[in-house]
Amino acid sequence: MTLTRRTFVAGGAAGAALVTASSPAAWARAVPAGKDVHDDLLADAAMVWKRLPSGWQNAPFLGNGRLAAHVYNKGGEGNVLRIMLNHSLVQDQRGQWEAAIGYSRLPIGYLTLTFAGTVTAVDWRLDLATAELTGTVTTTAGAVRLSALILNDRDVLLVSLEPTAGEEAVAWGFTPLPSATTRTIRRPPDYTANPDPAIAPGYVEQTLHAGGGYTTAWREVRSGTRRMLAATIAYGYPDSTGLAAAVGTVNRALDGRPDRLVAAHRRWWQRFYRRSLVSVPDRRLQRFYWIQLYKMASATRADAPVVTEWGPWFPEVGNSWTNIWWNLNVQVAYPMINGSNHQELDAVTATFRKYHHNLETNIRPEYRDGKTYALCHPGDRMLRPGPRYVGVPGVSPNDHTGNLTWGMHNVWLAYRHSMDDGVLREVLYPILTKAINYYARFLTAGADGKLHLPETRSPEYANASDATYDLSLIRWGCRTLLESAARLRIDDPLAPRWKEILEQLVPYHRNEQGVMIGAGVPLAESHRHYSHLLWLYPLQESLDRVSFEHWASMREKWHGYSFAAAASMETLFGNPEQALAHLKFFVDGNVADNCAMTPNTMYREGSNKAIESPLAAAQSLLDMLVQSHGGVVKVFPSVSATWPEASVERLRTQGAFLVDASRREGRTEWVRVRSEKGEPLALQHGIEGEIDVRDERGRPAPYAGTGTDTGTITLPLRRGESVIVARRGTRPDPRPRMVPEVGSAAPWGLP
Repeated sequence: MTLTRRTFVAGGAAGAALVTASSPAAWARAVPAGKDVHDDLLADAAMVWKRLPSGWQNAPFLGNGRLAAHVYNKGGEGNVLRIMLNHSLVQDQRGQWEAAIGYSRLPIGYLTLTFAGTVTAVDWRLDLATAELTGTVTTTAGAVRLSALILNDRDVLLVSLEPTAGEEAVAWGFTPLPSATTRTIRRPPDYTANPDPAIAPGYVEQTLHAGGGYTTAWREVRSGTRRMLAATIAYGYPDSTGLAAAVGTVNRALDGRPDRLVAAHRRWWQRFYRRSLVSVPDRRLQRFYWIQLYKMASATRADAPVVTEWGPWFPEVGNSWTNIWWNLNVQVAYPMINGSNHQELDAVTATFRKYHHNLETNIRPEYRDGKTYALCHPGDRMLRPGPRYVGVPGVSPNDHTGNLTWGMHNVWLAYRHSMDDGVLREVLYPILTKAINYYARFLTAGADGKLHLPETRSPEYANASDATYDLSLIRWGCRTLLESAARLRIDDPLAPRWKEILEQLVPYHRNEQGVMIGAGVPLAESHRHYSHLLWLYPLQESLDRVSFEHWASMREKWHGYSFAAAASMETLFGNPEQALAHLKFFVDGNVADNCAMTPNTMYREGSNKAIESPLAAAQSLLDMLVQSHGGVVKVFPSVSATWPEASVERLRTQGAFLVDASRREGRTEWVRVRSEKGEPLALQHGIEGEIDVRDERGRPAPYAGTGTDTGTITLPLRRGESVIVARRGTRPDPRPRMVPEVGSAAPWGLP
């Protein structure tokens, strides 16, 4: 079958344009029920387009963790807007090939909105508060007012149009893309695309060679000059193509009360943002941070797949990053959900909980004993690698050996921020045990009496025996297992082995420039991955300025996440100005190694799309404001002197504490901490001079420690209790606020 270039909305049950009184063709504009500081922050952070976006690098983007879209104009199509539609569940199912090919995410296609005239101007606003794109498109023939959103709780794109007289003929269409991987690396010669789709009025049905398939469906209704389109994608593998589900979803959205669906959507987003607050004087960074929260909630949920390199969005031409990369990309994308108090977005823990049984297929068959796990990259959303395995130390080194243990560190962070022993018992402890089992079987005693690891690969740098990357993960894993066994009161027969490993594991190899990649392998050139510094960040085993400065002295090959990591590392050293310099270099769009932040806060590596670096940068900002490691909660530990004020609310820390705090005139004025689980609290409050500590009713609360000169105090908080720490003799106003701006900055987007 030869594909036509575009399938227009036409007759038929699914595609007919209907005029019915019961199907409103617009929804009401959002009006805040009661304006608060979150409304002000979100209104300020809205993204703006006064110029026409040309692709994913500068386009507005929408999503609900599964269905996703971005809106732009392709060069040479002067009268057409494209809405690229994607769905994070849609992937191939041919397990005879490695995951990036056989389980590859698949391109779907794009809606087209064709105008009577040539587009001459746009005036768009992406309101984070409602996850809604609104504005106008002006053409040589007239104008069209539009609103677009993807419903939070169902996979439906709604677009409302109101054309002027000259643009009454504006028409929808849909162009399917070939159902084939866009990956070219190691593409097998016998690979073939999936069959051509079946095109009908109002839907495109795509079958898969592996069975089942997916369907894109859409329909438009009209009421006077107003029009509303609903579109969806349904993935039916292995039982169906999703045709009935897709058509039914569209019909239910339009034949019911779309305005009620939009109202529920807006309520979810309103609740989402109010789980925490961050305000800093640098408006570009403040807006960037709130956009990352919007992006993360658009890209992932606990019941959605882990983010791929692209999130749920698929670049029109794709590239070779067609599934999930576990050697850094996932691990640096997710930490921000913890401090920002958004663990409802934790797809990592949920994925390991649901699909951990597939981890055994990531190791070579001869090592499968029911007690050993590992994790490849790329893999699919169910942790399946296809016929691709983690390397065998000393035999077939690759950069996969640490993936699972580092992934478990993400689960550990989720556990520590919630103190949910169910996560510890059911996910972290059993999986980490099997991950360390894989490492332990290859450790061998040397003539020096130390345990050594045969050659593995330090990710993206070099092969080495005693690779620092792997040794740091082994140390963290064994220590965490022993601590977890004690908390869970498990008398584990493996505990003596974990203790032996911690006592006898060879120290990191060093030279005069600090910790090396591994035995006999120094860091001799720029290294974007910082794998040999994992013990410093994020594992926070120890501080070593010499090793850090040597890595940071060679930035030629750094990428966005390198600058984010350097910023976070500097916060650990207590160097706020250096931390801010690294963060701003990245966020301000500077180009490094042909990589840069894009105007819509996405990120490009060359021309390829990547999502993890901006999300990692949001974590760097959180690290400046609140930290929790080593059993101490630290408030404003690394805030630049150029930020005289800051305000945070309900930032979550390890130990399951929620922190509110205010900084004025360059000093911390008060801190409020609420305990969710009654864990021990050591608080480095940062308040100068004498302090008062009071409970939520204003009564003096007990604490230990002098509490002066920014010292650390300990507080015996029970579950649900709160205290406020303030300068002695002051009565703080413990409400969050939008702090005054220092300098000025244009909105993100194409203003």
